[in-house]
Amino acid sequence: MTVSVAKAVSLIANAVKDGDQVAEAAARTALEAAKLERQIHKVVAAAPPLSAAQRERLAMLLIGGGERN
Repeated sequence: MTVSVAKAVSLIANAVKDGDQVAEAAARTALEAAKLERQIHKVVAAAPPLSAAQRERLAMLLIGGGERN
């Protein structure tokens, strides 16, 4: 499930208000993922067309968590 940045911030606020540390941690993770997704969309929209090999390499970076070979 994709959560927007605003929604994730709202989830954090509600969890903090309720004192729910587990929900807060999950919401903070969702916020980081939402911010990363937003940034990826910006970069992809501004990038020139990529070759199949370039797309595959970038996908592997995302799948592997940014590990370098």
